[in-house]
Amino acid sequence: MQNKLMTLVAQTAKQGKDQALSALQPARYLKGLTKAQVGRNKTVLVTGASSGLGEGMAKLFAKLGYNLAICARRTDRLEQLKADLTELYPDIKIAYRVLDVTDYDTIFEVFNAFAKDFGQIDRVVVNAGIGESRRIGKGRFETNRRTAEINFISALAQCEAAMNIFRAQNNGHLVVISSMSAMRGLPKHMTTYGASKAALAHLAEGIRADMLLTKLPIKVSTIYPGYIRTEINTNAKPLPFEVDADTGTKAIVAAIESEMVEACVPSLPWSIVGHAMKHLPLNVVNKIS
Repeated sequence: MQNKLMTLVAQTAKQGKDQALSALQPARYLKGLTKAQVGRNKTVLVTGASSGLGEGMAKLFAKLGYNLAICARRTDRLEQLKADLTELYPDIKIAYRVLDVTDYDTIFEVFNAFAKDFGQIDRVVVNAGIGESRRIGKGRFETNRRTAEINFISALAQCEAAMNIFRAQNNGHLVVISSMSAMRGLPKHMTTYGASKAALAHLAEGIRADMLLTKLPIKVSTIYPGYIRTEINTNAKPLPFEVDADTGTKAIVAAIESEMVEACVPSLPWSIVGHAMKHLPLNVVNKIS
């Protein structure tokens, strides 16, 4: 009993150290994991992998030695990504499938097909989503509805499909990509987007609560990215504390690898900003957004 307790304490201390390093020095943390090839013989499934954060995460996971199950709408981008990564990392297996996440039945078909391809899916990153929304009451309901459905209902379908696989395996790691905009209700074009990402974060927390209740060995992580400059928002005006895609994706993957329950990324300054957003008056939060 004493030996088990000491082992648990040591494991907890190491996990805490890893999480601190991943938050404060993600590039250094990932360098060590790359050297160890922590992903060898494991498979990660990434949705929305044809561009932006999804593409960046896929590249980093490949570098860590993971086999990749990648999906998105654009076949040409997936083909090119597979070709590029296969050339760089010939020892990993990469499979891609076309997936429009508004087709809910296809989500289950694609996830199950990947599970059959690889035999096991160790991690699913629910990343596919859109950032388009408009002010409420300005006649743009259809735009807002589409954003809400893709960022939440489609994500719900992805979580359902992933958890079906994980429950059958009795292990796995579900990761959802939320947003710092989920911390509070935000004005203007951020209102529906932020609400959809807040709903996704609560969904993930509910799944995590269920895993604790049922004592199933399935991990659940919620990632809250701050402003990360990708090709999707290339023409957007400069935003507070923004970072480039390379910095942002490294922070995200480091947080995922350390198996944080929740992580604002990059940790500095967003973990501090996130805490402030939850408590500051709404008119002050408006200035941040």
